Amino acid sequence: MLRGLARLCRRGGTAVQSPCGCVAASSPAYSTATPGRKKFYQDVSISQGQGGLFEINLDRGKLKTPGGKLFTVPSEVLAVAVATEWDSQKDTLKFYTMHLTTLCNTALDNPTQRNKEQVITAALKFLETDTVCYRVEEPPGLVELQNNEWDPVLDWIEKRYNVVIGSSSSIMGPLIPKETKATFRQHLASYNFWALIGLEFVIAQLKSLVLSFGLIDRHLTVEKAVLLSRLEEEYQIQRWGNVEWAHDYDMYELRARTAAGTLFVHLCSESSTVKHKLLQD
Repeated sequence: MLRGLARLCRRGGTAVQSPCGCVAASSPAYSTATPGRKKFYQDVSISQGQGGLFEINLDRGKLKTPGGKLFTVPSEVLAVAVATEWDSQKDTLKFYTMHLTTLCNTALDNPTQRNKEQVITAALKFLETDTVCYRVEEPPGLVELQNNEWDPVLDWIEKRYNVVIGSSSSIMGPLIPKETKATFRQHLASYNFWALIGLEFVIAQLKSLVLSFGLIDRHLTVEKAVLLSRLEEEYQIQRWGNVEWAHDYDMYELRARTAAGTLFVHLCSESSTVKHKLLQD
């Protein structure tokens, strides 16, 4: 489908406002999407506009953000991915499944009016309450599970970035050295604003900067990162059972959001050579 959409005709038209608002934890007030709406278009295409930016066309109308801005993205491959979300909708639009559109809307409208440094600071705050840094003292089975599953990820990120993080069973959590925070701040600063929006979204889903870095750096798969972020819940489910459908639904939803955020980061930060290769493959 990506190749097919990449070959769609490029054309202009009137504006069609996107009802998809951001569902990122940093801007809950931007969740403007309604649960569903009857599909109002037949064809989806992309076109290149002013400044080399790419636009999404629904029939003869150009997509706009909830804030009324023209919906534009910096790369063709991201435009293709967003167009795929709109093209895959059936009779009723399910805006809650359109995570890439939502993240683009956040980057374009910037509803909380944050700059790059503020996004970095917000992302770094998750390190102080990182999921994998907080350990229980009992029951023994969960203590062992956390050590076996989380310690290797902590070891990896400490070696990968030459930092010290540690873990603690105290309610205050581990004391993160200033040098560690400085290293991660510098690393986050290497991303552009759009990629940071996606990375913060992933961190918010997993409640973990450590797991998010492992995912973005391709050390962890989406499935593994989500499992590690829900380790205590999974332990309790294995021990006591679960509601038959609710557990699976929550897990798949978290996987979908995490995967979309990860893809968004890569599509916003990788080189144009890689992007063109993705379109050709």
